[in-house]
Amino acid sequence: MSLQERLSEYVRAAFTGIWIESHEHEDALAEISRLCRQEDWRLAVWDLEQGLRAGSSASADAADPLAAIRAAGSLLPPGDSPPQGKSNTEAPSALLVLVNFHRFLNSPEIIQALNKQLIAGKQNRTFVVILSPLVQIPLELEKLFVVLQHELPSRHQLEEIARGVATEEGELPTGVELDRVLNAAAGLTRYEAESAFSLSLVRQARITAETLWELKSQMLKKSGLLQLHQGSECFEDLGGMEALKVFCKRAMRPRLADSQVRPRGILLLSPPGCGKSQFSKALGNETGRPTIVLDVGSLMGSLVGQSESNIRQALRIVDAMAPAVLFIDECEKALSGVANSGQTDSGVTARLFGTLLTWLNDHTSDVFVVCTCNDISKLPPEFSRAERFDGVFFVDLPNARQRQAIWQIYIAKFELDARQQLPADDSFTGAEIKSCCRLAALLDVPLKAAAQNVVPVATTSAESIQKLRHWASGRCLSADQGGIFSNAVATPSSRRKVSRTPVDPASN
Repeated sequence: MSLQERLSEYVRAAFTGIWIESHEHEDALAEISRLCRQEDWRLAVWDLEQGLRAGSSASADAADPLAAIRAAGSLLPPGDSPPQGKSNTEAPSALLVLVNFHRFLNSPEIIQALNKQLIAGKQNRTFVVILSPLVQIPLELEKLFVVLQHELPSRHQLEEIARGVATEEGELPTGVELDRVLNAAAGLTRYEAESAFSLSLVRQARITAETLWELKSQMLKKSGLLQLHQGSECFEDLGGMEALKVFCKRAMRPRLADSQVRPRGILLLSPPGCGKSQFSKALGNETGRPTIVLDVGSLMGSLVGQSESNIRQALRIVDAMAPAVLFIDECEKALSGVANSGQTDSGVTARLFGTLLTWLNDHTSDVFVVCTCNDISKLPPEFSRAERFDGVFFVDLPNARQRQAIWQIYIAKFELDARQQLPADDSFTGAEIKSCCRLAALLDVPLKAAAQNVVPVATTSAESIQKLRHWASGRCLSADQGGIFSNAVATPSSRRKVSRTPVDPASN
């Protein structure tokens, strides 16, 4: 439903306070103007620069925000007002749009004037519409305002913008390439999309997805909430995890546009250095989707309510950028304090966690979520329940075959001699193999000498890894073999057997 349609409903229902959250004020004002012309409603717009404008007239005296609120009651002539005490949805109405008015809502006089006007508006059919990029409603006015969101442009609207910019033949791609362009433009505002299309034409004489991804990366950096990963990782750079690769590629295969079946995501559990993060980054490249990185720590704000607002905004951006891969790394470190949140941070972490849980369960956008953790026991049990993820996978230390494949990958990457003897690697992870190869290239020494500088995590954290395997056995899917993971690590039985045969003292 468009902003124009939703606004019409709330005006007819006599909601006199309407807050529209929008970053595109000109487009929102255009929709409001069309609605007022269609319904024959009076419209006045106020901003600090131009004052109060009603139709073709402007009042320089109304540059004061308090005066603009007080002028709302005079927008309709007295004869046009509905009878006292009656609600008539067909009666003439007047809308006063206040642009960026959140800047003035820290004044007691303005809050009181707004309160009085919103209550009086029920009788004289005058409506106050605040147009702002964020929602900051004072406590005194919370019950008097309804909040609407000005949605980002749809794929159809983005295609119309692209066709308006690319007017020459050959400037706008078709078919699969056009789909890539529209996927890259998803999540941009109308202004940003038009600018990105124009920049692409200037650079390459046609609209391409690469320029759009560059600008989208800048957009995410400006928000400070998300990052766009633009690496070159692929599954060929990863040894092992064959069952996990097949599962994800099959779950994320293309579907019909109207399909109701959407993949949700996976939760990866493993000891450090086993390739969880690298797999998450390679998944986007393998499936042709952008990989968006969410750092939960960056959502924390210093103001009351800012953290909760940040996660809602971040998730709206993620939804708008679908289809995409959302990568949340080491989530147990960010969410492990949920249980004690009420005593440590006034419940902020618990509220963030609740918002994320609701989104994981209810979002309908084509966003595949990949969460990684090293200790799932620190996560609340509701985080990993069914329908929040398609599967919980355990990534164990690589076996001999997987280690051999990883050695070959990094020996080739660091241009080392493939004929040299490999060090003893029974307990090496993929990260430790990479570190060994990098040190060999850095120090110009054989791999066996470089391995002397690497202490495996299987040695430093043997107890915690065994505990992790024990927890995952029967609870998680195997990333390599498929099916339920089973802890098949043999437990050494080297204790000395003590004879229970009684000893005859006479034999001595």
